[in-house]
Amino acid sequence: MLLIVEEYFKNFPARKRVAELLITLGISIKNSKLYLGDVNVSINAVADAANVNRKIVYHTIEYIEKTYELRSIFERIKPHMSLRDVAPVMGWEVLEVTFKKGKFGCALERIFKIISEKSCEIRQIIGERELIDKSHLTIIFERPIDMNVLSEIKEIEGVDTLTLHTSEIDKKKIVCSFCKVKYCPRKVSFK
Repeated sequence: MLLIVEEYFKNFPARKRVAELLITLGISIKNSKLYLGDVNVSINAVADAANVNRKIVYHTIEYIEKTYELRSIFERIKPHMSLRDVAPVMGWEVLEVTFKKGKFGCALERIFKIISEKSCEIRQIIGERELIDKSHLTIIFERPIDMNVLSEIKEIEGVDTLTLHTSEIDKKKIVCSFCKVKYCPRKVSFK
């Protein structure tokens, strides 16, 4: 989707920042207004967040609404909720996986197979395949995961890094050469 924004806004860098912000936050455009779900978002708030003036936001909205391809996308954008930051507070674990460029699709099937075989209870999965940067996958588990799961996932071709966010202090035993462990609430990181 960002490639489409890149193409249509290549001559308008300030409008491009606004469009990228709208996509990133899940803000849609309907009838010349900005919405986060069903909540109207102020032009001033978007201008401040994109570090542009209000006029640029208005021009961006106008351009999107006049361009069928862009309007088709921006009318349908919706925000999504991520449990990533609240998971450790809830006693859940978060596994973040980053992939080497071009390896996202190949590795996903194997990751899901490993998780399925180990009967891990999943609360949420969010994955993003990036064309420019490294793709990433975030998996929230309802219970602590078996450390063999991490070992097996790290061995998959295309997996770059693993980061485990946990609220359990006794997880120090999993600190090893291939993962980063972050403890909540102190946010101590081991490399």
